[in-house]
Amino acid sequence: MPTARESLLEAAGAALAARPWPAVRMVDVAASAGVSRQTLYNEFAGKAGLGHALVRRDAAWYLDGVDRVLGSPGGSAERLAAVAEWTVRAAEARPLVRALLTGCWNGNLPVPAGRGVRPGLPALGPAELVRAVRERAGAAIAPGEAAHRCELAVRLAVSYLIAPAGPPGPGSGELLRLLDAPGLTAPSPTAGVR
Repeated sequence: MPTARESLLEAAGAALAARPWPAVRMVDVAASAGVSRQTLYNEFAGKAGLGHALVRRDAAWYLDGVDRVLGSPGGSAERLAAVAEWTVRAAEARPLVRALLTGCWNGNLPVPAGRGVRPGLPALGPAELVRAVRERAGAAIAPGEAAHRCELAVRLAVSYLIAPAGPPGPGSGELLRLLDAPGLTAPSPTAGVR
């Protein structure tokens, strides 16, 4: 049986799927979760806290998917291409994941922690997610080269999200060729110097 917190997050996620965040009402979320409004406030302290928790939940969902893909059988290039494909599918399925990966937030979504609410606190965003995926790839496949290629795969997927080429999304064949291309085995010595 889910906890009150889990039920509230599910209800808030369903409400967000049905209408923009400003139109999501706390009383409706509590009723949908089958708990009192006081329980909702005890768990999240308010609508902003609930929104932050939704953002964190979707980030964790995305990274759990990355872990699943990286743990699947196959060569490193195939798994990295699968990470890119998962990135596109996850962003298409969940607007919060898309916003986290692209940094493109709008008034229809909850504001992530540290962005617009409490200045000075770090916000979960594209750089943090790419860093987390890179670290996971280094641990799951091999340090160094695999981590760099995984970052490249994720950045290609994010660029596809921002400027889609057309319907099917990045095909694994195209990504495999890119990930195996000469010169992509290690970061450029001038990367980050610009």
